Amino acid sequence: MKGRVVVTGGGTGGHLKVAKAFVEEFHKRGIPVIFIGSKNGQDEAWFKDDRKVKKAFFLDTKGVVNKNLWGKIKSLFQILKETNRCMDIFDKAEVGTVISVGGFSAAPATFASILSMGCDLFIHEQNSKMGKLNELTSRFAKEIFSSYLPSSLVKDYPVSSEFFDNARVRERINAIIFLGGSQGAVAINNFALSVASKLDSLGIKIIHQTGRVDYERVKKEYEKLNINADVFDFTPDIAKKMSQADFAISRSGASTLWELSANSLPAMFVPFPHAAQDHQYYNAKFLKDKGLCFICREKNLSVEVLDKILASDINSMSKGLIDSVGCDAIESIVDIIVENN
Repeated sequence: MKGRVVVTGGGTGGHLKVAKAFVEEFHKRGIPVIFIGSKNGQDEAWFKDDRKVKKAFFLDTKGVVNKNLWGKIKSLFQILKETNRCMDIFDKAEVGTVISVGGFSAAPATFASILSMGCDLFIHEQNSKMGKLNELTSRFAKEIFSSYLPSSLVKDYPVSSEFFDNARVRERINAIIFLGGSQGAVAINNFALSVASKLDSLGIKIIHQTGRVDYERVKKEYEKLNINADVFDFTPDIAKKMSQADFAISRSGASTLWELSANSLPAMFVPFPHAAQDHQYYNAKFLKDKGLCFICREKNLSVEVLDKILASDINSMSKGLIDSVGCDAIESIVDIIVENN
């Protein structure tokens, strides 16, 4: 490799899952990696004690989007300050390759890679709508990897092997999993509770990830309904939970969408309505256009929507998902990065 490798980005689980996939693949090949993230967000929880990382730096950066003018100015000033720090890190560690997975955490190291002489930038864009940082810096990248860009050399999404290992073709709906992500989704939680009695009367098992904030409320509501649902706030073993289900009702962040696809688990996606550029809708639309999922806006969730799902041909959808994502994406991407150095 040309100099040391830096993996940067994060803030949310979707970005961090991809960052972790890169770290693990480089570690497997005996190539040491430096991780650069932020003190704000989930970055430290993921990488502070990760022994597969040679060294980790957590910078004092915050997002620029959805802030007032003064907030944007402060965030941009801090990003510029931390960019200088990254250039010092690059110089001392002799960094030659930077891989950005996006998110505000990636800004300083990404800008530093552009300003540093002889440093190659590679970008992985998770979503169907390119994030502002990646959009701004993509012209300087040696290669951009994306499941949605026609020009991407690798279109498969980095998904952990456990989701493929537990994959199976679904024949009928005996269990439904509701997924709002680790932070939860109140709209999905409320929809699950509104149709719980019907599902229970049909003998359909309910598996429900509520998110930490809404866990107690949702759990008590199931108890009031006298329904024995599998309710949890968060689990590191989500692949096993998915494998037990025959259908998913879920947000459509890129990581979750492709994990469900790898598991051949048909889904109805309920996009987060405030996602930047409505990217969760377009993530799901990519599969919907191929007949491989349903999409429903939060405001349209109803019992009638559930009836449509229960009457659908999930077997064909499940079979169609088998070839929707390959299992060797991260290996292929790292191969290209190594060959370019």
